[in-house]
Amino acid sequence: MADAILYGVVQTIIESLGSSTLLPIGSIWGVKDELEQMKNTVLTIQAVLKDAEEQQVENHQVKHWLMNLRDAVYDADDLLSEFTTHVLQQKVMDGDKIVKKVRILFSGSNPLVFGFQMACKIKAMRERLNDIAYNRNNFQLKSVHNPLETRVVIRGRDQTHSFVLEEEVIGREGDKEAIITLLGLEVEDNVSFISIVGIGGLGKTTLAQYVYNDEKVKKYFELKMWVCVSDVFDLKIIVEKIIASATDEKPENLEMDQLQNKLRKNLNQKKYLLVLDDVWNEDNGSWCDLKRLLIGGAKGSKVVVTTRTKLVAEITSTISPYVLKGLSKSQSWLLLKQMAFKKVQETIDPNLEAIGKEILENCRGVPLAIKTIGRVLYFKNTKDEWSYIKNNELTNVTQSKNGILPVLKLSYDHLPSHLKCCFSYCSLFPKDYLIDKLTLIQLWIAQGFIQSPQENLQLDVANEYFMDLLWRSFFQEEKEDEGMNRRFKMHDLIHDLAQYVSKTDCTLVDSNAKNVKEKGHHLSFPFYNVSFFAENFSMLAKANKVRTFILAYNKWKYDQGTIEESILKKLISTFKYLRALDLHGLNMKMLPNTIGTLMHLKYLDLSSNNIEVLPSSITKLVNLQTLKLCKCGKLRELPVDIQKLVSLKHLDLEDCEKLTLPCGLGQLTSLQTLNLLVVSKGPVGSSRHCGGLAELNKLNDLRGKLEIKNLAWLKDAIPEFKAANLKDKQRLSELKLRWNPEGDDGVDASDDENSMDSLQPHESLKSLEVVGYMGVRVSSWLSFLTNLIDLSISNCKKCQYLPPLYQLSTLRKLSIWFMDDLEYMTDRDMNDEISASLASPSTFFPSLETLFLWDFPNLKGWWRRDKGNEELESLPEEWFKNLTSLEILVIWECPNLKSLPEGMSHLTSLQRLEIMGCPQLKQRCEKENGEDWDKISHIPNLRIY
Repeated sequence: MADAILYGVVQTIIESLGSSTLLPIGSIWGVKDELEQMKNTVLTIQAVLKDAEEQQVENHQVKHWLMNLRDAVYDADDLLSEFTTHVLQQKVMDGDKIVKKVRILFSGSNPLVFGFQMACKIKAMRERLNDIAYNRNNFQLKSVHNPLETRVVIRGRDQTHSFVLEEEVIGREGDKEAIITLLGLEVEDNVSFISIVGIGGLGKTTLAQYVYNDEKVKKYFELKMWVCVSDVFDLKIIVEKIIASATDEKPENLEMDQLQNKLRKNLNQKKYLLVLDDVWNEDNGSWCDLKRLLIGGAKGSKVVVTTRTKLVAEITSTISPYVLKGLSKSQSWLLLKQMAFKKVQETIDPNLEAIGKEILENCRGVPLAIKTIGRVLYFKNTKDEWSYIKNNELTNVTQSKNGILPVLKLSYDHLPSHLKCCFSYCSLFPKDYLIDKLTLIQLWIAQGFIQSPQENLQLDVANEYFMDLLWRSFFQEEKEDEGMNRRFKMHDLIHDLAQYVSKTDCTLVDSNAKNVKEKGHHLSFPFYNVSFFAENFSMLAKANKVRTFILAYNKWKYDQGTIEESILKKLISTFKYLRALDLHGLNMKMLPNTIGTLMHLKYLDLSSNNIEVLPSSITKLVNLQTLKLCKCGKLRELPVDIQKLVSLKHLDLEDCEKLTLPCGLGQLTSLQTLNLLVVSKGPVGSSRHCGGLAELNKLNDLRGKLEIKNLAWLKDAIPEFKAANLKDKQRLSELKLRWNPEGDDGVDASDDENSMDSLQPHESLKSLEVVGYMGVRVSSWLSFLTNLIDLSISNCKKCQYLPPLYQLSTLRKLSIWFMDDLEYMTDRDMNDEISASLASPSTFFPSLETLFLWDFPNLKGWWRRDKGNEELESLPEEWFKNLTSLEILVIWECPNLKSLPEGMSHLTSLQRLEIMGCPQLKQRCEKENGEDWDKISHIPNLRIY
């Protein structure tokens, strides 16, 4: 099989050959025509790749041609990368000036010799590609006009029908009832649409058949129709099938207008059920054309769509799709028993049952996989035979013609080429691995898989690729937040598919490295063993053109030893074509200076190591886009010439507590990730001060999270605070401002207030955390962060009151902690704030879900001018009754709080109430007997202590 990743490499070559970097230099070196011819040749090859991939399954000559092409394409990409890297390095040396011929090379090299050598290499490569392109004519390969678009794959799947034997359906009773409930829902439209979504082989069609034949469903609908849509979403064909199902007569030789009239007459004012099985169409316009013809039914009519992709469900459904899951372990065993044992067999050998349940672990609840294996086991009667299937034949069974893998591969075949290479690359992560979305996206970019019109949009385009694969059910989301920090897994069978389609190029290295392929380009190590690399280096070294070297283990420990510097040097010198290098968690104390020789490197992960200083040679990596140093707690400084990393977009410094940043970081205006800036001691401009807040001034493409530490160390530095220019950083989603004062004494409150006023972020900010601020008031700009979702203010020991927060309509979580001097929650007048909320109740914390109030020893009132200066004895009634979205309320160490407001009964969404260190309140909330018990007895989870 031609590796899908080949498409990504071909696209990278095409983009390189048309780049603004290469073309001008090609003219200087006299290879402009060679480069243009090479581009045309690669475009010609690209056009036939799809057909070649399909033919090589049956034609070994085509397979051989593809292998030759693959080698040449990778070599061409390496050559062009070397070419552009030399140019970029010289630009860095010369300040990005266009220089004469004699300067376009490394210092100390002979320009004429170097230029001549590169010209010879490019000519030889062009001729090599020409020969391969010419040989394609031997196989009558068909050109695809736009090979990057999805091409319909006509499949051999049988047409589905509406009948199923009820006794053959295992484990779907609950799903059936859930769908039947949805069918009975009353909605505004006469006809509503329900989607059943799941991966191939999960039983979507079977579930739809099960529902279709239910007696309640038969009685509820006047007319029932079943249509298998499959690959081609042709409106005329689908309408003909619907009519045929409704009338038991296939319409013959009718035009589209006649068909639509006939269809609407059959549906007119009838409460009907239509099942559209196996829908792949993702074009909204085509779907709307069909939908318009279906809306004439009586109220309560339903259309059920089965599909593999959430994107189809989003287009078709008027309600949330029903996501079908795998069978439970017990249900899986019932189905396997049904398939593997003769019906007359009443007792089952316990040994066979034990082996069968182990086999089921590989099926992950997918009925088609269970049935496929069950058919094989049906003819096996002994423990030895079952054990042999488990240990030796399981993969062959699932990949056989009638197995699960060909079914799943249909989903893969429907992917456009740019998504195929991205999906295939995911085989580098082991099964059950929790994959970090941002890491995966950065690896895709490093390999050149992302087709973006502008370089600064690559992250956004890659995110669209990820979401597309998620919508198509290739990924299963595990953890989610508002930004890029998603974690996800791949279903085991989907992972098998990824390994199957990428087996030429991607290797999950086994414990003795015996499966490393000489011509493989991507290696991943799913285990943590520092000594492995020294013990098996000779096996690894044979894949010397590797482009990916990543460590993909779920768990690692610091007590596994330290990788030797000599081994690191060997790795670096051997794998000189690397685009992505991951060395995280190897307890390294020093990174070899030879790291600067990896000229192609775009992704470098050094996180969770004991490195104190990075070698200066790292600044030679002019292609480096991602540098991960998070959790390098001993790292003290970055190279002083860091501005030479002109391609750097992502600099991960999270938890590098001792790090000081050099001057010059602010020149890296392409930076999109800079999650930590540590302010150093010393006056601004001094040698001790190093890089300060002013380095942020022009970094306006920053996104995601930014934490600024040690703000208290800056004294009388309002210009520098303003120079940070946070207000223009529209794509920052999370901001942490930490003052970290060394003591409470001697802190000038007005100094902190002026600094905070100058740090106003853009109003698009989603999360804000303020820690250790020593001002009396909090800046008023806080009230204008109208997109804020999460707000935390803590250890602001001199703060006496906050600005109004109630109008933050998107705020979901509010946490206020350890506020020794806080006297009022807001400086507004109570009457003004209540009047505003009554005038527009929806603006009074309408989204607030979680409220943490912790340690307020001096709290006097909610409002600054509220009923004099008496102590706050209860949370305000007027405030509380509006918090209809509140789910969690935590109140700790507020000793003056004596009672809860009557409005607690209005908090119908409240699921958890936690009260600690409030002695009088604890007494009043005593179960059954306390005076406030009736106010909180409806809350499911109570913790009062």
